[in-house]
Amino acid sequence: MRPIRDNALSLLFGALFVLALVGQSVAGWFENNERLAQHSLSPESYTSFLTSSEFVVDVAENWQSEFLQFFLFIVATIWLVQRGSPESKKPGDEGPGDDEEQLVGEYARPDSPEWARARGIRQTIFSNSLLLVMGTVFVLSWLAQSLAGTVVMNSENAQHDQPAITWLDYLSTSDFWSRTLQNWQSEFLAVGAMIALSIFLRQRGSSESKPVGAPHHQSAVESE
Repeated sequence: MRPIRDNALSLLFGALFVLALVGQSVAGWFENNERLAQHSLSPESYTSFLTSSEFVVDVAENWQSEFLQFFLFIVATIWLVQRGSPESKKPGDEGPGDDEEQLVGEYARPDSPEWARARGIRQTIFSNSLLLVMGTVFVLSWLAQSLAGTVVMNSENAQHDQPAITWLDYLSTSDFWSRTLQNWQSEFLAVGAMIALSIFLRQRGSSESKPVGAPHHQSAVESE
């Protein structure tokens, strides 16, 4: 049972993700078929719906906003601080840190990752790997959202005898930016609220909270 205990947090959220995605796909399938029935069209199979642009655009627009949130948060926390928040470094600790602090190169430990002990481009890539992956997933999911959204809009245009539009045309539409910004604003609100509320509020036992008795002005506990 130790592997399960050691990875319980990842396993929990992985399972919740799968359950939520399946639930979304089933609910979306029923909704799509109800809409088709209203237009006297044949229902679509579940498998066909899973590969449809309608399903892809809904999934991708949520993914891109989530990964944008993490991308920006990772970048911001390198250089910006919030006194009193456990989500922030202490004021004065801004910046990427030196090699000794980061345990890279000659300061790497025996159990440090191989690329942390390496020098040159490998160390540079590994030192920024989290940001690179988050940014890549954001760009790819944003691209998938925009492409799928173009197909959906052209399908709706065809139903109303309107001309088809190009991908670049879709990027300038209110539909694209409404889908995009309604997700971005909620993500920014959630992150900002977590940063600010964690200054004054506590949750005993959570790694996202300071110890219950820690003073409000204390930031990163591990750096004190």
